[in-house]
Amino acid sequence: MYERNYTDLESNIWHTGKCACCGACVAVCPANSLFFETGENSTHPLNDGYCKSAVDGVSCGACYEVCPRIDERKIETIGNSINIVSASANFDVEKKQSGGAVTAILMNALEQGLVDAVITVAEDQWSLKPRSTIITSSEMMTKHAGSRYNWWVPLLWALKEAVITKKYRNIAIVGVPCVVQAISEMRKSEHDLIRPFKDSIRLMIGLFCTETFDYEKMVEGKIKKEMGIYPWQIKRLDVPGKLEITTENGKIHTIPLSKLDDCIRPGCAICKDLTALDADISAGSIGSPQGQTTLIVRTPIGNKFFMSAVDERKLVVSDGVDLKPIETLANKKIKRRA
Repeated sequence: MYERNYTDLESNIWHTGKCACCGACVAVCPANSLFFETGENSTHPLNDGYCKSAVDGVSCGACYEVCPRIDERKIETIGNSINIVSASANFDVEKKQSGGAVTAILMNALEQGLVDAVITVAEDQWSLKPRSTIITSSEMMTKHAGSRYNWWVPLLWALKEAVITKKYRNIAIVGVPCVVQAISEMRKSEHDLIRPFKDSIRLMIGLFCTETFDYEKMVEGKIKKEMGIYPWQIKRLDVPGKLEITTENGKIHTIPLSKLDDCIRPGCAICKDLTALDADISAGSIGSPQGQTTLIVRTPIGNKFFMSAVDERKLVVSDGVDLKPIETLANKKIKRRA
């Protein structure tokens, strides 16, 4: 039943520029044979020469099962929703990206015991270089608030450590749409090798995303060399139809997306999902007043986490979401990828 293996991903996805580089295949490989190498080869995973299926003829196919780029995805702008609100953390979140709403939801989830671990992005405060990490306390959550998801990182690489090594069974994940799509594939799967991951994921928060950028090309190239802005001077990055760089002195620098084509990750070229349609909760700054986060609560699970944060007064909400700019940017992404 599961005769597909990494060689099929290699020929159909990796070598055709379709790989999302989400890290899902690396996480679920039972032989630990898939990995990412930084630099030129980071456009897709690599194999160490062994595969249970390809080498030993043992039925596996876990990597192929969770790949978000195998099948065509649904094309929508906003997608399904239970509630759409503007929200902000009811406490100070240093270096928050917008309203700090995602941090508030996750901090509350950790404090209330709804989750025991969060897989998210952390970054070096001086270089902004990203890495996937596992957070297990609200204090750690606050420390890593505001990490940039604009930079590519194989986020789900950390899922294996969380599930297999550390045995966490109530995990929240924060990621861009391709990560959300991979988690959706895990949740739908009946594959025995995927079940430990599927059963351990409690919440998937998806972030609005136009595309992700190569860290070296963007930070060392465009921002540092061309603009003279050092990473440690950057307070906030956002992509509301263009790249906005807010420095610590409050000045905003903008770069049109048309001038960033050489920095965009290759796998982003086929993605038509702006709002993380398969998430439990989607979040982004588009559509809300400055200093607030747009939240699209999509599932009953997402609503439970959302309402818990509201009830515990971690989250302040209002109905002031303007859907038009979200739909406009979502349609722009769909047309650009057509």
